[in-house]
Amino acid sequence: MALPITYNVRNIRVRWQVTLLAIVGIALVVTVFVFLTAMSQGFQLALRASGRTDNAIVTQKGSASELTSGISRGNAALMMVDQRIARDADGQPLASGEIVVVANLKRKVDGGEVNVTVRGVGPKTMKVHGDMRLERGRDFTPGLDEVVVGSRTADRFGLDVGSSVKIQKRDWQVVGVFSAAGSSFESEIWGDLNTMAEPLKRTGGYQSVTVRLADPTTLEAFKKTYEEDPQIQAQVKSERKFYEDQAGPTANALLGLAILVAVVMGVGAVFGAMNTMYALVAARTREIGTLRALGFSRRSVLFSFVTESVFLAVVGGILGCILALPANGITTATGGANFSEVAFAFRITPFALTIGMAFAVLMGLFGGLLPATRAARLAITSALRSA
Repeated sequence: MALPITYNVRNIRVRWQVTLLAIVGIALVVTVFVFLTAMSQGFQLALRASGRTDNAIVTQKGSASELTSGISRGNAALMMVDQRIARDADGQPLASGEIVVVANLKRKVDGGEVNVTVRGVGPKTMKVHGDMRLERGRDFTPGLDEVVVGSRTADRFGLDVGSSVKIQKRDWQVVGVFSAAGSSFESEIWGDLNTMAEPLKRTGGYQSVTVRLADPTTLEAFKKTYEEDPQIQAQVKSERKFYEDQAGPTANALLGLAILVAVVMGVGAVFGAMNTMYALVAARTREIGTLRALGFSRRSVLFSFVTESVFLAVVGGILGCILALPANGITTATGGANFSEVAFAFRITPFALTIGMAFAVLMGLFGGLLPATRAARLAITSALRSA
């Protein structure tokens, strides 16, 4: 015969001060865990949004990032006339050869110096990458020392239309601010490729070539053509896969940090819940003896106390998730694959909330199991004689 849930509810209400401490402890652990998981999720989503499924990116064979890559202009021109590449309304291939360097800039908030990706691009780059639009100002004029900056770069470094930025000892006029659907491109500075090539010392070719495939299913054939050509020495990836791979080490490190901190805090929360449940068992010894005398089995008592502990943990988990929600959308930054800073927003996703709740349930289960076992093993006679 199982104990009614109303018994547990009554006891929680009567001893609310003790149970509140357990709930708050679990809530704080879940808040930190969800907060750190949201950081990892936000970074992954920022780089994942940087690529299209119908785009391919070509870099030098063996390079770990665009910064360490080199593609000659001759080889790039050969790829750009490939019949598998999509064409625009004028019949021109949707392909973009790009140069990439990093510039050291000072953050607006604290004056700290960090690396920012500077990308030299052509007239079709925004169309090739897609999901990009100018928020204010205008596009740069080819041949002039003008740049457009990503919205996150504008916010973090105080750059806006009319300001200037020094790159490689040369002043560049900011003429526009663009957004890119939350992708890592919003953390970059873009200027005319041909104008930037000489001052950035990138006249020999490109760091990467991005192409729009007319049919995404031809990616493997396109990849095979150029990766197996010994003269080109290229590696080809789906653009989305390329940026997901770039996110891998940092995102995994952030997730690992979340797990480490959560486990350390979780152990403390488990002991806190365990102490709370032991105190509840000690305070209800006579009740437990009475329940056993009335015919409730050891299993029923065990299940009742474990259920009570898990219920407290679920309440703590819900509270922790609610406390973490205001972090959604907060912007921060971390190092990316090009040794430059990538700004991203915290993302409180259903995955983060689900993992947080699962972690809370585990804390409640482990925190209540030993005290519940002790309660179930109490002898009826000694429990009834206790004060």
